[in-house]
This record gives sequence, structure tokens and C-alpha cells, in this order.
Amino acid sequence: MRLPDVLRSPPIAHRGLWTAGAVPENSLAAFEAACRAGYGIELDVRLSADGEVMVFHDEALTRMTGQSGAVETMTADQLAGARLSGGSEPIPTLARTLELVSARSMLLVEIKSGPAGAAALTARTADLLERYTGPVAAIRFDPRALGWLAEHRPGLARGLDAMGLEDPELGPHFEQALVLADPHFLVLELQSALSPIAQDRRARGLPIVAWTARSPADAGRVAGRCDNLIFEGFTP
Repeated sequence: MRLPDVLRSPPIAHRGLWTAGAVPENSLAAFEAACRAGYGIELDVRLSADGEVMVFHDEALTRMTGQSGAVETMTADQLAGARLSGGSEPIPTLARTLELVSARSMLLVEIKSGPAGAAALTARTADLLERYTGPVAAIRFDPRALGWLAEHRPGLARGLDAMGLEDPELGPHFEQALVLADPHFLVLELQSALSPIAQDRRARGLPIVAWTARSPADAGRVAGRCDNLIFEGFTP
């Protein structure tokens, strides 16, 4: 398949274009801000207790809402009633997020792993993304889950998340992960993006999106050695 051109440019806002104390991460406001500023969007999804794909990074609600409990133990209605720290924004569903973005920005949707429901989350996320008409890709650390997408949703762009590749002992494990995942591109932590194994794969045609640049200096470290950048805390 041909990857969307916007995978490579513009840069991608980590959990949307959020601002501490004002616009919460992974919120509709952060996604709208990224769209208006002309950036791509990276976001995270988890499954509610009643099977709704929710946009939320952490397994537990504590850090982002001040409430106790895990996302997967609560219904979509219960989660929608929570408010994200730093504003009055609710936890959004992926469906509502796709409706809001409406093809204005490239979306990287990271499918998180939890204690339960991982297969259902992968399948239900893929169903939503396949119906979406804008540029989008699913990304995940679990190569087997990406392998499932390769077999069952081959038309959906997929990227393999990884870190620690600067350790040469991880090379064989990474090669095995590539076979299992059959990714269209890589999503690598900054130091991993600079590693010889990553640069070799890039030279052989596998694009690299590097994460997470938190300063111009971070962006400069990987300039010319990756195909795009996930950023937060500054605007590249």
C-alpha cells in the first residue's frame, strides 16, 4: 500500500497540541488546536468496559482526572462524565475524535495494551479507522497485534512502535518483531531512531517517525535521520 504523504510532513503533535494547565492532552480541544495549527496528531486508545474505543493514554484515570479506577473497568458513559485535568474536557471516544478531525490532519492512533480486551480493542479500532476517509495509521508496540492487522486489515497503514534499539543485543529480537508485525513504517524513541539497526532499515525503505521531541535540540538530533517527528512542549 502507499503511505499517506502527510505521514512525512507536517510534524505530529504528541497527544494533540496540548498545553499544561490549559488544554489537556488527548482532548478534543488539543486535537482541534493541532488541526488549526496545521500539525498531525498522535493519540492513544483504550477499550471501555462496554466495548467503546476511548481516547486515553494511561491505564488508570488518576493522573489525568484525579479519579480512581481503570479505563477498562468503566463504561463509556462513566468515562465521558470524567473531566480531564487542566480543563473541562471529557474523555473523548475515538469515533467522536474522527468526526472532529474530519481528514484535516494525519492521525497516528496508538493502540494501548491492557490487562484484558487487547484483541477486541485492536479489532474495534481497526473497524473505525477503515471507515474513516482521512489519512490515518494504527501504531502499536505489540508486533503480534500488528501482524493480526496485516492479515485481517491489510489496507490499514500500520507502524511498529519500539525503543531501546541502541542496545545491540536487542537486534535479533527487533528483527523477529519486524517479521511478526510486517509494518509499513517505524515509530521509534529518539535514541532508537539514531541506532544503526534503525538507520539500516530506513536506508532499505522503511520510514521512521521519531518520538518524542520536547525541544528544538531534540528535533535537531534526529534531523535528516528520520522521516517525521512527534513533538510536545514546543512547536517545530
